Amino acid sequence: MSTLIACLSTGKGTWGHVSRVIQDGKFDSVILITNDYGKENFQKLENTDLVAIKLEQGMKELRDEIYKNLKEKIKSDETEVALNLASGTGKEHMALLSALLKLGIGIRLMALTKEGIEEI
Repeated sequence: MSTLIACLSTGKGTWGHVSRVIQDGKFDSVILITNDYGKENFQKLENTDLVAIKLEQGMKELRDEIYKNLKEKIKSDETEVALNLASGTGKEHMALLSALLKLGIGIRLMALTKEGIEEI
């Protein structure tokens, strides 16, 4: 399918949601934006890369850190990614969206629905 990028942070039950999107979505690769706790405690699934960032930094610094990490991990010929924002805070989501836009990457929002994994 493509690359899935997802926040893996706070929110009751959101790790389960992200896990199901990864398992059922049939993505070529997965990049999870998380913190040190998530990197140490999330049961890494196949083709999954966990990127630990410092969530306490300012918005622009957070965006720049995500940008730097994604620039190294997203294939140069990739023009869009699947994106899941079910986990995390608004600050994390804004920084991630800004980093993706700065990279010139299009997004398709993916979520777990009653019918399965769908683009929303």
